[in-house]
Amino acid sequence: MIRAEGIFKSFDHNEVLKGIDFTFEASKTNLIIGKSGAGKTVLLKILVGLFQPTTGKIWYDDKDFFQLNKAELLKIRMQVGMLFQGNALFDSMTVEENIRFPMDMFTRMTEGEKRKRVDYCLERVSMEGINNKFPSEISGGMQKRVGIARAIVLKPKYLFADEPNSGLDPKTAITIDALLTDITDENKITTIINTHDMNSVMEIGDNICLLHLGKLAWQGNKDEVLESDNEILQDFIFASPFLQKLKSRALSNGGGSL
Repeated sequence: MIRAEGIFKSFDHNEVLKGIDFTFEASKTNLIIGKSGAGKTVLLKILVGLFQPTTGKIWYDDKDFFQLNKAELLKIRMQVGMLFQGNALFDSMTVEENIRFPMDMFTRMTEGEKRKRVDYCLERVSMEGINNKFPSEISGGMQKRVGIARAIVLKPKYLFADEPNSGLDPKTAITIDALLTDITDENKITTIINTHDMNSVMEIGDNICLLHLGKLAWQGNKDEVLESDNEILQDFIFASPFLQKLKSRALSNGGGSL
């Protein structure tokens, strides 16, 4: 469990986050959603420690994250997996070397143990046998899976994903969503995903935090989304012309929801 408590963040007197209180639950896919400029990325960066809040606290279970000493902070960081928006794979490294990187940095595992763990993680993301390929030799969807394999290689307790479906076709995006959900369930991970993908919201949103102009505008789960009368949420959901037409059709047929 990770909890944001009274999070404010300003840059040059520009207040980006305005008192965010939200609990990201363990063993669930927690989504941070909202329009561009809502503060999603800033909140995610605060949660992983890349930014420090102007005021407020981040709790990792019962630990005040920004009050930890170096040894305690390192221990937490070793429990964190990160899937970056642009995959952030090293072009000069093979797939295996990319996945091994966290183990090389933070563990004293033997070569055999590392190789076994790499193979397991590749198998888990259905990418067996591509150990010696370079990122440029595989597709964007495959790169994303390799990024997931690297993110879980240290068996994280907390998993963060920044726009994991960015640049992917719909079918591949659904596959990535399903993979992240399965990994979360299997390993009881606290997974936090920054996304604007409505399919992700409706399919894997176990616990959703909607930001609007730096404030928490709505919270709930995927089953409550379409039933909510929150205007900011409805505006976010039906932002596309296609969905607006569906909504108008449903209302014209006498239904209050899709």
